[in-house]
Amino acid sequence: MKNKIALEEHFAIDLTIGDSQVYARPEVWAGLKSNLLDFEQQRLDQMNAWGTEFSILSLNSPAVQAIPDTRRAIEVAMRANDVLAEQVRRHPARFGGFAALPMQNPDAAARELERCVKELGFHGFLVNGFSQVGNADTVVYYDAPQFAGFWQAAAALGKPFYMHPRDPLASREPIYDGAHWLTGPTWAFAMETSIHTLRLLSSGLFDRHPELQMILGHFGEGIPFNIWRVDHILRKGRRGMPCEKEIGDYLRSNVHLTTSGNFRTPTLLSSMLEVGSDRIMYSVDYPFEKHEDAARWFDRCEISENDRQKIGRDNARKLFGLA
Repeated sequence: MKNKIALEEHFAIDLTIGDSQVYARPEVWAGLKSNLLDFEQQRLDQMNAWGTEFSILSLNSPAVQAIPDTRRAIEVAMRANDVLAEQVRRHPARFGGFAALPMQNPDAAARELERCVKELGFHGFLVNGFSQVGNADTVVYYDAPQFAGFWQAAAALGKPFYMHPRDPLASREPIYDGAHWLTGPTWAFAMETSIHTLRLLSSGLFDRHPELQMILGHFGEGIPFNIWRVDHILRKGRRGMPCEKEIGDYLRSNVHLTTSGNFRTPTLLSSMLEVGSDRIMYSVDYPFEKHEDAARWFDRCEISENDRQKIGRDNARKLFGLA
């Protein structure tokens, strides 16, 4: 397939590049660093070689979310967004943008999102999980009451948001002590992100803003494969859960999944059965994953050509209003 759209594709700036070093073996770090900082060479070459026509780019993780100083978080977010906007202006037919937001200050985050959408032409925003606020050990999740105004502003703009992973703080999750290999994309990313997502889905956020749309990578961070049991247990007792519907209802009406970093046909088929092919979109997770691996799998996996076209391109065009 030659005209794919990908939307979990990352870049870094000088102020955030160090956050990604932990996810690379020493012998591959130089290449990963180069690819994260690059826009116009390896990135476009790989897109051209493996059939990605358009990429929506986002800042690496955790970046802004890991800056406890609110003023500094605002500065870095704006700097990253300006860098991305320049590349989008240079290559409007190849790149779009997700805003990085200083969620440490919900009002500032709302203002920056409005700037990015209305002035810079971005397609929504991506947050790298929880934010650290004030000090390294204080975290906020976005179902907290102080984010009510932010979500109202975000919904009014009519753009989706991407909930992207980050590692839990070691001080809060000692279960990973002595098993560092289970952190990051191996396991901890999915667990941290799925719990944050379930908090948002069950909080009543999508009752207040039913038009709001969320995107989850890696085929939904495990949620689609456990949603029956989640709802089954909660039918026996909601235990104070404030949302009006079952969590699975929001999964099928307010959440979209991507194939980022999870190139497995049985997983794709299971996701299609759970949420439908209209709510799945192609992605790579470049440069942490390779365009070659994603495209070789997706272009040949055992699905109908109609579904391949929808997942590879049409669903993203519809969600983001692309030409």
